[in-house]
Amino acid sequence: MSREHEWVDDEAGPVVRPYAVARGRTRSASSEVDLLATVVSTGLPAPAQAELSTQHRRLLSAVAAQNRPVVEIASELGLPVGVVRVLLGDLLEHGLVSVRPPLDKAAAPSESLLREVINGLRAL
Repeated sequence: MSREHEWVDDEAGPVVRPYAVARGRTRSASSEVDLLATVVSTGLPAPAQAELSTQHRRLLSAVAAQNRPVVEIASELGLPVGVVRVLLGDLLEHGLVSVRPPLDKAAAPSESLLREVINGLRAL
């Protein structure tokens, strides 16, 4: 039987604990994988020694076509951000993804603009 087999409950969906997906690891092997970092596939083939799980492959598919923030990928895959960071660290070590750090704070919107947006949303 394959290591990648996921137990599935017809009503609940996959029944696998997050730490099992990350093979018990809680930290990424790379410090580059920030919550707001953007990730894109390099398009390189997986090395022969790389043991990629189903979740690794799903993650690669999610970043194949475009740059995407780590938090967006986690949301799409339905995995905790910590697990996605660990899996991305694995892919980064194998050269399968490229990670760009988040924008500088100077390029981010100002606090006053964010407050205006929040107030506008509340007014809806």
